[in-house]
Amino acid sequence: MQTTFTEEQLKVPAIKRSNEILRSCVHCGFCTATCPTYQVLGDELDSPRGRIYLIKDMLENDRPADAKTVKHIDRCLSCLACMTTCPSGVHYMHLVDHARAHIEKTYKRPLFERVLRWTLAQILPYPARFRIALLGAKIGRPFARFMPDARLKAMLEMAPKVIPPVSRNDDPQTFEAKGEKKMRVALMTGCAQRALNTDINDATIRLLRRFGCEIIVAEGMGCCGALVHHMGKEVESHAAAAKNIKAWMAEDRAGGLDAIVINTSGCGTTVKDYGHMFRNDPMAEDAARVSNLAMDVSEVLMKLDLPEGVAEKVRVAYHAACSLQHGQQIKTYPKDLLKKVGYEVVEPRDSHLCCGSAGTYNLMQPEISQELKGRKVKTLEDKSPEVIAAGNIGCMMQIGSGTDIPIVHTVELLDWATGGPKPPAFSQSNTGAPAIPNLR
Repeated sequence: MQTTFTEEQLKVPAIKRSNEILRSCVHCGFCTATCPTYQVLGDELDSPRGRIYLIKDMLENDRPADAKTVKHIDRCLSCLACMTTCPSGVHYMHLVDHARAHIEKTYKRPLFERVLRWTLAQILPYPARFRIALLGAKIGRPFARFMPDARLKAMLEMAPKVIPPVSRNDDPQTFEAKGEKKMRVALMTGCAQRALNTDINDATIRLLRRFGCEIIVAEGMGCCGALVHHMGKEVESHAAAAKNIKAWMAEDRAGGLDAIVINTSGCGTTVKDYGHMFRNDPMAEDAARVSNLAMDVSEVLMKLDLPEGVAEKVRVAYHAACSLQHGQQIKTYPKDLLKKVGYEVVEPRDSHLCCGSAGTYNLMQPEISQELKGRKVKTLEDKSPEVIAAGNIGCMMQIGSGTDIPIVHTVELLDWATGGPKPPAFSQSNTGAPAIPNLR
């Protein structure tokens, strides 16, 4: 794609990077075939190619974002399926991140929307605040149908039926390895996940310790910054990321780290991009080190010696989170691990398509999100699984709200098969969920 940025514009690092990305696009349109919003809406401007044209025009002319551009950029899930499909290697993620930051700086949204986005940014990244909000939403949930705005209705309906008690495993501390120590790792405990589902971190800690990992929950670590990053709030997202970089580098310098383990793939995609986010910052070297250490939990488990065939033949439908399969290009490891320990693994049709969660997308774009959720749930249920496994809390909440089939994190099943407890989600699932056989 030809671009016409001036020499002066190209001195700005973000513009220089976006110019490189734009020039790599050859207009082929392969991205439209795998874009969920284009499939739902059928509008070229709601495809990656269409959005690229809008972004190019906005940035080249150095103009404030207009309502039309904002509408179509806001509708983007950032699922990154287009990056998997693109034969030219267009790095759409960095381009749309730049566009959102430009929108945040130059476009004045309607008052209600500004308040809504500010509220989400002040609540979701903070577990204690989020818990309070969830309790409020749980109380207000019976009145959701009376909400005049679909986004407010979606926020009330997202409240889980059960809000778990705080897990002290998420506090800063060190967990010793069981038996021979094979790795020293830091665990990212997350933010929203700590309020929504404490079983995931608990299972991760048991599983990693069982197979030789010393686990550090670092002092000062918090939200990865993804939730506000995708709102275009660069100052807030970089501040959150900087805290994590400092916390993890302190542990790395103190005793060395073999990995930073992340069990929420949406967070993993962002942490692995810290090196890019801080490339022109004094923290660049430390940020690059953190990005190199960051691993999805499935990547770490592939390095450990999990036993073969120890589970009963439970039929597991594996949902591939977009941030894992497209953002991190990890496609087989979770399935390989589940099969190795003895589960029967099936995959839904169109597994490359997003479930519609996408951070705050299901709250800000509820109509499109509901359509995508319905499609995803149907393809999963068509496989008649006894349980659904995923590697991202957002996907688990989204899919779980549309089916009676229990949905758990991949690590919970691996923990169960190798000596841990039965995942609590089985007993918490709605009436009508199929019975799950006991494991040896």
